[in-house]
Amino acid sequence: MINIIAILCKQELQEGKLITSLGEQACPVGSPAVMNVNDDVEKLLNGEGLEVNDEFDSAPAQVQAVALRKTITYIVSAVIFNEKNEVLMVQEAKENCYKQWYLPAGRMEEGESIVEAMRREVKEEAGFDCKPVTLVLVQEQGPQWIRFVFLAEITGGSLKTTAEADAESLQAQWWDQDSPLTLRGRDILRLISAALKYREKPWHPVAHPIDMCCHVVVQRLLLTFSSPDGVLWLLLNNTKDLHLPVAVSVKTHTVTWAANTLVQEAMPSSYYDLNVNTRGILGLQHNGRIPGKTDGLCFNTVVSLEHTGEGPHTSQPPLIESPRFQWYKVENPQLRDKIQQRITTGSLLPVHSLY
Repeated sequence: MINIIAILCKQELQEGKLITSLGEQACPVGSPAVMNVNDDVEKLLNGEGLEVNDEFDSAPAQVQAVALRKTITYIVSAVIFNEKNEVLMVQEAKENCYKQWYLPAGRMEEGESIVEAMRREVKEEAGFDCKPVTLVLVQEQGPQWIRFVFLAEITGGSLKTTAEADAESLQAQWWDQDSPLTLRGRDILRLISAALKYREKPWHPVAHPIDMCCHVVVQRLLLTFSSPDGVLWLLLNNTKDLHLPVAVSVKTHTVTWAANTLVQEAMPSSYYDLNVNTRGILGLQHNGRIPGKTDGLCFNTVVSLEHTGEGPHTSQPPLIESPRFQWYKVENPQLRDKIQQRITTGSLLPVHSLY
């Protein structure tokens, strides 16, 4: 039976139709449903967001809203350079790292946006007012700990001196990155390097958090399959209307593992013969205005699916076995080229797992 389904699917793929798991034609390529999908993809490519509802396409049996500083921790860090390419550093006042140096950084507080938290930490610890230039990196240890790293620039204020020492920091200084300095942790060297790289040659469009609500940590997936001849396919959910799938991240795995879970649900027979590669972030959505209800986060990520083996079958998308999902061939050449360009050039905000 599976072989018959595979043949039917292959026929539909070759004809360039939107297909279901059983090889039956779904919506015509020019239908309003497909046009809505194209519009949504364009928005994500432009750094915009899409609403997240309470019905997810991949989720554990029970989904509970996350609560900042109770079930989830968000960290903000700012990398700020002066005209000499020196980086702004602060001397710690905390007992466990007293007099050691670190970037302006700290935990988000209830009711804050990500940018508000970053500005507050820079003001409290370094004495400067600032504004974000762009996010340059997101790091995570699963959906319970996520760090947002900004390249930022000064808009006012003055360098904090030892006369202004308080519980937040002892002072701030500019560091040339060569002079000896006792660092609280060498993890910030990677953050400084990422920001310096972006400052010298931006490799992705400016990325700012999008003010849209979500109550859990999820991935919205622009999940792609590219054939050797340049044909591009997107995985869609079709339970109510065609849409890009949204998967809930679970605390036992990395944030981006949600993509693997969804792929395993959609195509279980071929899952272990596939590479699920999270390429990067198009944008991230967060609101946080209502503590305990909007503390979640939506990562709009680009994920590529590739066969690990060789053979004629590797030129076609893997067989979908769940009736909830289907492949969509991107017919619009401009949209197809935009997606492929972002993938091939790596023009995406990176997300790194610290597991």
